[in-house]
Amino acid sequence: MSHKIYVVMGKSASGKDTIYKELAKDRELQLKEVVTYTTRPIREGEREGVEYHFVTEEKLDALEKEGKIIEHRTYQTVYGAWHYFTVEDEQIDLKNHDYVLIGTLESYRQILAYYGSEIVKPIYVEVESGERLERALSRERKQPEPKYAEMCRRFLADEQDFSEEMIKEAGILVRFQNKDLRKCIGEIKAFIQAKTIM
Repeated sequence: MSHKIYVVMGKSASGKDTIYKELAKDRELQLKEVVTYTTRPIREGEREGVEYHFVTEEKLDALEKEGKIIEHRTYQTVYGAWHYFTVEDEQIDLKNHDYVLIGTLESYRQILAYYGSEIVKPIYVEVESGERLERALSRERKQPEPKYAEMCRRFLADEQDFSEEMIKEAGILVRFQNKDLRKCIGEIKAFIQAKTIM
C-alpha cells in the first residue's frame, strides 16, 4: 500500500476550502495537511501557518534558489502579482502518512509530475456558475474592505483555468458535485477510503 496525496480543486466559491477542512479533521481518514505558501496579503480571519504560510517575494526567490519549490503559480491581480506555491519543507512524509492539500489544475499537474500518478489523486469539486457567483459575492461582502474587482477577476479567470479542455488534459475523470455539502463530503470520503486501501 502506497501513501497518497489528495489534491482538492475547484473554481472559486465551489466550497473546496470547507471540504478540505472537513477532510483534514476527519479522524477516520487520518489525512495530514500540507500548508502551502503565498505572497498575497493575509485576509480577515486567516492565520499564518493555517490557511497558508504568508511570505515575501524575497523568501520565494530564496526557496527557488535552494531548489525547494514543488509547484508554483503566479496570478496577475488588480493588486499586482500574487504567488502561490508548495515547498519541499519536510511537511510530506509519504512513508508514514496520507496527505490532503488545496490546489488548482496547474498545481495538481505540477505535483503529479513531481510525485507520480500512483501517489497523487485529484478531488475535483464543481458548483453551478450562478450559485458560485452568489456565494463569492456573499463571502466578499463580509470582508472589512470588499475587493469586488478582484472577486470578478478570479471568477472569470476560473472559467479559463478550469475549462473542459484543461480538465481533460489533466486527466481528471471523477468530479464531485457540491449541491449538498454533507453529501459531497461523504462521496469524497468514500473515494479516499477506496483509494487508500489500494
